[in-house]
Amino acid sequence: MYKEREEQEDWSVGGARVGRRTSEGTLPWIQVAPGAPYFVTEDGAPWAPIGHNDAITWPELAGLFRRRDLAAVEAHLRQLREHGVTVLRLMLEYCHREHRYIERPAGRFVPAMVRLWDDLFALCEKVGIRVLLTPFDTFFLWVRWQKHPYNRANGGPCANRTGLLLCPDTRRAMKERLAFAARRWGGSGALFAWDLWNELHPVHGDNNLGGMSAFVSELSEHVRGIELALYGRAHPQTVSVFGPELLRMPELGEIIFRHPALDLANSHFYEEGTIDDPQNTVDAAISAGKLVRAALGEIRDSRPFFDSEHGPIHTFKDHHRTLPEPFDDEYFRHIQWAHLASGGAGGGMRWPNRHPHVLTPGMRRAQRAMADFLPLLDWPRFRRRNLTAEVALEPATGALAACACGDDAQAVVWLVRTDSLDAGGMLRRDAAPARARLRVPGLAPGRYAVTAWDTARGEVRGRGEARADGDAGLVVEMPPVVTDVALAIRRAV
Repeated sequence: MYKEREEQEDWSVGGARVGRRTSEGTLPWIQVAPGAPYFVTEDGAPWAPIGHNDAITWPELAGLFRRRDLAAVEAHLRQLREHGVTVLRLMLEYCHREHRYIERPAGRFVPAMVRLWDDLFALCEKVGIRVLLTPFDTFFLWVRWQKHPYNRANGGPCANRTGLLLCPDTRRAMKERLAFAARRWGGSGALFAWDLWNELHPVHGDNNLGGMSAFVSELSEHVRGIELALYGRAHPQTVSVFGPELLRMPELGEIIFRHPALDLANSHFYEEGTIDDPQNTVDAAISAGKLVRAALGEIRDSRPFFDSEHGPIHTFKDHHRTLPEPFDDEYFRHIQWAHLASGGAGGGMRWPNRHPHVLTPGMRRAQRAMADFLPLLDWPRFRRRNLTAEVALEPATGALAACACGDDAQAVVWLVRTDSLDAGGMLRRDAAPARARLRVPGLAPGRYAVTAWDTARGEVRGRGEARADGDAGLVVEMPPVVTDVALAIRRAV
């Protein structure tokens, strides 16, 4: 049956049919919360991006290709949902080999790949997982340019990869790819948001920042216009960046954090020496917290921010080493709590950087633990600011580090030991507990409920009350901390 339809449809840009309108499913669309830097469904329910990066060639989704094992893919998605996962970041084309191009030649969409994405969106609708979709795998497009269908030498539109973002013919081709996706799958609530370009880099646009900004505007207007015309609404949009590139060229921040056409901000946390090649599980998390604080400082409105890629890329890709599973689990868990408590939406999105290229069971449990924590806060009304440098620990012994954010009615704090690392770089679970009093500024005077959360077990450690008194802030007598603890602080009713 599918084969007959496949033969009848012309999936070429010049053909009569470029994609088909998806029948709109029952999964509610996601939107930015009005006035708050988080997300809600179109019904107003809070929603957070808890998930990671996956790829259509990696083990857990590989069964999609030519429908080799759709049942296994569905079972995998259901397992993710059971562990609190709400979103996967996926590339429409992941081209580290020759058999997963979505267009080949340029402008003609490969039937087997279109069917793959049809099936994936249908399964995501069924299970209740959404997709952060980016149209190109820009890393392998760049390093394997000689093979790519967009290369003019292969009949494509672009003469030189350094002109990808500036070449008018290539822009038209990119817009057609996005148009195809928007028309075919854009009616689905399983599409969370568009990452219009993965890791925007000056080299893609001949180091022309003005041209890069115009490129983002052009793609954004094109996709939004199609969606509004077809569906009467549009999915959120962003572009991502390789985080260290912001240090080399901070002007990129004008596009990444403040471009007026974009709805949310994204960066990839690959800080050298801490996150990309971790020697312990604490320094990477503290760095992630600092990176979130820096990003929030660049944003001038209430758009959400989250890290959509992080992980031990240097350890894995350059040193050819997979981190020991217990170490990696703790590293993963610490980073996600630093990210959330610093004001990021969700826990950030790991790039596996493991062999095999999947997350561990411990990482899945960590995602579940965060998902179960989220209902303790009123996220659609949480107008947080980063408080990491403003919270105070008394006495200040250096045994604990904090990541925190809050407004006048709520706060999230994550505390982690810094003085009890073992020889392998992990926190000791037999360490004598650290004790401290925590002072959180900015909360309006009154009573507050405080919930202490065990981030490893995913359960409440204790509940209590504290009082905020004007300039003195809110003072919390901390429970003993052996490794780490998260706090949800909310005005008492």
